[in-house]
This record gives sequence, C-alpha cells and structure tokens, in this order.
Amino acid sequence: MAKDNSKPVLKPLMRYAKPYIWLFVLSMIFAVISVATTLYAPILVGDGIDLIIQKGTVDFDGLIPILAKLCVMIAVTGVSQWLMSLCTNKITFNVTRDIRNDAYEKLNRLPLSYIDSHPHGDIISRIITDIDQISDGLLMGFAQFFTGICTIFGTLGFMLSINVKISLIVVVLTPLSLFVARFIAKNTFSLFHQQSVARGDMTSLVEEMIGNQKTVAAFGYEDEAQAQFEKVNLKLRDVGVKAVFFSSLTNPSTRFVNGLVYTSVGIIGALSVIGGGFTVGNLSCFLTYANQYTKPFNEISGVITELQSAFASARRVFDIIDETEEIPESPDAKVLTSVDGTVDIDSVYFSYNPEVKLIEDFNLHVKPGERTAIVGPTGCGKTTMINLLMRFYDADSGEIKISGVPIRDCTRNSMRSMYGMVLQETWLKTGTIRENICYGKPDATDEEIISAAKSAHCHGFIKRLPQGYDTVISDNFGTISAGQKQLLCIARVMLSLPPMLILDEATSSIDTRTEIIVQRAFAKMMEGRTSFIIAHRLSTIKEADNIIVMKSGHIIEQGNHEQLMEKGGFYAELYNSQFAVQ
Repeated sequence: MAKDNSKPVLKPLMRYAKPYIWLFVLSMIFAVISVATTLYAPILVGDGIDLIIQKGTVDFDGLIPILAKLCVMIAVTGVSQWLMSLCTNKITFNVTRDIRNDAYEKLNRLPLSYIDSHPHGDIISRIITDIDQISDGLLMGFAQFFTGICTIFGTLGFMLSINVKISLIVVVLTPLSLFVARFIAKNTFSLFHQQSVARGDMTSLVEEMIGNQKTVAAFGYEDEAQAQFEKVNLKLRDVGVKAVFFSSLTNPSTRFVNGLVYTSVGIIGALSVIGGGFTVGNLSCFLTYANQYTKPFNEISGVITELQSAFASARRVFDIIDETEEIPESPDAKVLTSVDGTVDIDSVYFSYNPEVKLIEDFNLHVKPGERTAIVGPTGCGKTTMINLLMRFYDADSGEIKISGVPIRDCTRNSMRSMYGMVLQETWLKTGTIRENICYGKPDATDEEIISAAKSAHCHGFIKRLPQGYDTVISDNFGTISAGQKQLLCIARVMLSLPPMLILDEATSSIDTRTEIIVQRAFAKMMEGRTSFIIAHRLSTIKEADNIIVMKSGHIIEQGNHEQLMEKGGFYAELYNSQFAVQ
C-alpha cells in the first residue's frame, strides 16, 4: 500500500529538485570528501595504537606525524560537512519554496467550486504545515541518506583492504537492518497519511472557531466547540502515537542487529589478534569501521521514517497541484477593453449539485446603462446568477454574452475587469487604507483616492484615524466597524468606476442615515452604467429600471416597481410584508 501511494510522489519531487542538480553534485562531492577523511582517521588511530609498544614505551617520533595528519583530517572533515550542509539546505529550501509557489498559484487557477467544497483550514494546512513537513523530510534525506550511502561503500572498501574474512561477516549480517527498516516503513506510510489528514482537520476546526469566536460565545457554544476540538485532538493523538510508535521501532531494531555485527567482529578479531594474524591497531581500526558501517543503516532507517511522513504530506500538496483547473481559455480568447453594457443571458441552466436543480432555462436581456435589481426569497439563485455573470462558475448549458461576445470566448481577467463588485461580505487586505482603496487601480493618485473616499462618505472617519490614509488595517482590524469596512469597499469600486456594477447587499452593514447618502452616491455612480443590484430591503431598489423576481431558479415576474405593484403578485407581497407594521 505504501509503495503505491508514495511512488507518484517521488517523481514530482525529483522534478522540482532537477533545476538544482549542480548543488546536488557539489553536495555529493563534499559528502565523498567528508566520508573519505572520516574513514581515513581510524587508520591513523590504529597506526598510532601500534606505536604504543607497552606501558611507558611509546614511539613519539612516529606518533607526532600521525597526530598532525589526524588534525588535518578533522579540519577537512569539518569544512566539507559544513559545505555539504550548505548545499543541501539550499536544495531543500529552494525545492519547498518552488512547491509552495506552485501550490499557491494553482489555488488562483482552481475553480471556485474547489475552494467552496474544501475546508479553508485544511487548504491552509496543506500550503503551510504539510510543505514544512516535506522540508524536514528532504533536509534529513539529503543530509543523511547520501552521506550514509557513501559511508557504507567507503567503509566496505577500507574493511576489505584490511581483512576480507571479517568484512564478509559484516556484509552478511548488516542487511538484516534494512529488511527490518523496510518492513516497518512499509506499514507506517498510511499512519503518517492519516496523521496529516487529522492535522488538516484540526487546523480547519481551529480556524473556523477562532474566526467566528463572537458567534461561538454569543450562542454559548464553547463546551460543544471544546468537545469537538477534543475529539479531533484525540484522533490526532491516537494516529500520531501509532505512527511514531511503529516508526520508532526502526531504530532499536536496527541497533540490535548492529550490536550483533559489532560483537561478532570483536570476537573474531580478538581471536585473530591472539593467533597473530591481526594487530591490536588493526582490530581497533576494524571495530571503528564496523561501527561506522552499521551506523548509516540506523540513520537511513530514520530517514526512511521521516520520508514516509514527508511523502504523506507531499501527496496532500500534490493533490492540490494536480487538481483540475478552471476550464482553460481558448487560445484566441478575446481581451475586452471596453463594453457598451449589454448583457444577454440565453437559456442558462446551472446547479451546484446535479441532483438538486437550481437555475433552469434562465433568459434575460439587459440594455446598456440599465439598472437591474434581482430579488426573491433566500436560496432562489440570486447570488448564483452573479457567480455566473462573473464566471466564478461556468453554466452547465446556455450562454451569457457581454456586448454580444460570449463570456466563454473572453479572457476571464478582462471580462471581470468590466465589473465593479461591492458584496455583503466585506474583505480588506492587510495594508494601509490607501492600498485597500486603490486595490483595483494601483496607479491611482492621492487626489483620486481621496475623491473616491469622499464619494463613499468614508473620508471623515479615515482622517480621524492615527495615520489617516496610511493607517495599517486588516480584515480583522478591531477599531474599524463593519459599516466602515463596507464604506471602504464601496470606495474601492468608486475609484475604478468600471462600465458595469454588481451590488450584492452593498449597504447591509451601514446605518439608515449613511445608507441614504451612499444610495445617492450609488445613483450617481450608476448613471450610464449597467448595474445589477441584489437587495433584500426592497425600498432600496424602487428606482431600478428593471426588477427581476426569482423563485426556485426561475424568473416569475419582471418589470419596474410600479408595474410589479400593480400586478399584486409575488413582488407586491414581498414589498408589502416589509412594511406591514407601518
């Protein structure tokens, strides 16, 4: 099972590492130098031991050059290991940077349906936590795996040059460690994958609860939230404990095998010394080699364990990178530079779930500069129509045209730039107020920004902030009210003034007095511009040229306010119900 899951991961990882092959070659060169000097040191130590003839009798003339060589070897080893680590760190962090960049860029190319259907916390966990896990695995892999391989072959060569018989004993017994490590690693991949999934679930839950803490507190949901957290936390603990437990069996198991190897070498080597075929220095050197030969097997087993966790995390990240993107734009897609404001919706069908019908046979013709209001009960498809107009979702069938050009034949960016959107849900990026207002027009002058802010009636409260337009805010900036955030979003649209507007409950978070003022600003802004207005407060759309009344994805009534009131139909009922008390 682990093999099938991890195999598709290794190939893309190698593809990301390919541009840094020169760093990999340098790393291997320094690894070989480090291993060679490390393995030459025991020979010098063994030669030095043989110069200690007996107690009080030491050949210092022969020992001093050996000590000098030993110091040089230690220095060369230290420098080569540092350079090797430098190269491996550069490879690892460049690879993980590239993976994170690609994953984030892919998110911008994925259809909105993917973002809507996946917990945001889980997506964040994949981009941050899982890629960090990949970094840890690659770092250990590059740093220890290749050094371990070099050490194994280098040590084997040195041992064979000293004594072939004892070397064969080491070679025969040591592979037992690999079999043990492989058996354990094969059964831990699925556990590490479950751990990554559980970690993503926890991130989603924490992000959800913290982001909506006021609602949690208002409804007294703390105990339920705590219970839910403990449940997910318990699952993460159980899976984590199992994964760590089984993976931790690798090291002691391989160390047991290595102990057997070391003991065998010691016994056979001691008998050879007694028989006169081996010097004490040679035995000391060989025992060091036997220990160094088996040590990489322990490190490699640890690397394998870490790589299993990295592969499990990589699979989750590559699931995003491999996800099907938005329907690609045609090579000859038209770049819209200007439109006259005509919008045609012909026989459009759409549903989020094929089994649940929503928009069916929707037809609408909007004239240039016409103000079209869309009203209806919750869930009738009002916001869905906006999503289709902006091509956040593609219609299942039918066609939407702007100025006679099907939106499928236009580039998405140019088509969306023709609209200015003010939504019920406000969003401000972390930055200054000036940067937030000019979000859609980065090259705007200060005069243009201030003019837009005055039109949106937010210039006054901005000037009262500590740094005025240079005050740094974010979407969670506590000193700005929800209404003030919405005014800033309105100012953002007023600055760019595109040829068409979409106002989705744009004044829902501001007070009645300010709403009247902003409505006047909207009226001025909408002059000569095609506008789509979604509003539950029907008093705000009385001046619309055309009111579309929707129910269950269909247009059931259409006309201006006076015409619909005269009909005494569904719109009249909705309108009168809002003023029943009055």
